[in-house]
Amino acid sequence: MRAGVHGGGCTCPDCPHGAREGHRRAVAAFLVKRDELAAGQGLPTAVAHSAGASRQWVSDELTESARAVAERSREAGDAWFPRVWQRTLVLLWGSVVVLALAESATAIGAGWSGARTAGLLAALVTAGLLTCAARFHRARGGLLAPVIGEDNRLSTSRAVAASWVLLVVFSVLVLILQLAGASGHRERDTLIDGLELARGAGMVTVLALVCAIAVVARRVVSVRVLSQKLQKVRADRPRAADLLTDDSGRGSFADVQYVLVSTVAALFAAVRLARRPDQLPDLPWGLALLVVVSAATYFAGKYAEGGRPVVLSVVRAREAGDLDAPIRTGDDIEIRGAGFVPPGAGTPDRLARMVVCIGAVHVHVPLVPVPGGFANPTDTVLTVPVPVEVEPGRVEVRVITAAGMETAACEIDVTD
Repeated sequence: MRAGVHGGGCTCPDCPHGAREGHRRAVAAFLVKRDELAAGQGLPTAVAHSAGASRQWVSDELTESARAVAERSREAGDAWFPRVWQRTLVLLWGSVVVLALAESATAIGAGWSGARTAGLLAALVTAGLLTCAARFHRARGGLLAPVIGEDNRLSTSRAVAASWVLLVVFSVLVLILQLAGASGHRERDTLIDGLELARGAGMVTVLALVCAIAVVARRVVSVRVLSQKLQKVRADRPRAADLLTDDSGRGSFADVQYVLVSTVAALFAAVRLARRPDQLPDLPWGLALLVVVSAATYFAGKYAEGGRPVVLSVVRAREAGDLDAPIRTGDDIEIRGAGFVPPGAGTPDRLARMVVCIGAVHVHVPLVPVPGGFANPTDTVLTVPVPVEVEPGRVEVRVITAAGMETAACEIDVTD
């Protein structure tokens, strides 16, 4: 069905509006069900008499609903890419219009110059090339395709490097167009001298550094994931906040300072280009060093983040009134540790993918709802039952997170 014939309440996944609306309704339905089950409503009579059976039934119901929400979220993410590439083109050509208006306004009194013509033509050429590239990658977000990482998030290092590359390309185009229109030898010599390394050393240094950071950061993340030192969970779709936050959506100091410092330095370079369009922006070494320090901080933060999940201890879960006793089959055990919920894996469908290996038996961690969230699982504590299939004796307990990473074994004694 075509998007144009869909109504305002459409939930069909074959149109952008329907995918968004379907995802919104699925999330609302899940939240209602979660809060109802947390309040003890809707439990079948057949399982209401058993705490273990009711908990398992609630977990299974929430898992099915979470999978429906995840499917709708994937549909909305797939519909987002073809839609956003047109918005990036609107922003791109809007920037060209703003540049033309700014040049026209500053030409009042000073008069129109060849440098202004070169700047406008350079903007048109750059925008035209980017439009062709965006159309070629329209299925992956258009202009955003080069800055989207393997985890389907916007990459801060790639975005910073891309902004500096565009600024340098624009600056060189301005010089080339001025050189093509220059009529005198002295004017041509001046423009050629503007490309000397002595004038653009700071700019070249910053460009080389941010591009190297973008490449090395990708390699570092890949190596740390493969060596099981970093947990990565794929996002449903990129978001602008990815540039300033970590995978869990919390503000990241390393990312924020890198973006801010690079933005300030790029703005200074743009102003220098506007003031001296006959040479590459001469970025002062003090400002270039500031970008170097910011990039080093960003890279150090990337290298230090993450870590393996770890099981610190396993104890028998005890409710009020229970007697102290060893772990037996059928009992609940409390697994204490850290890193059980990787950044970005806090959604219900990913929480439901967590598994605890008790000996040779794989136990899916039950979802225990509370108003506004889940009491189990959490990043530091998991509660699971010991199935009757577990043989008495000394057995190993391992946790497999939603990112697929397995913890080291922790041994416990299971008695008859």
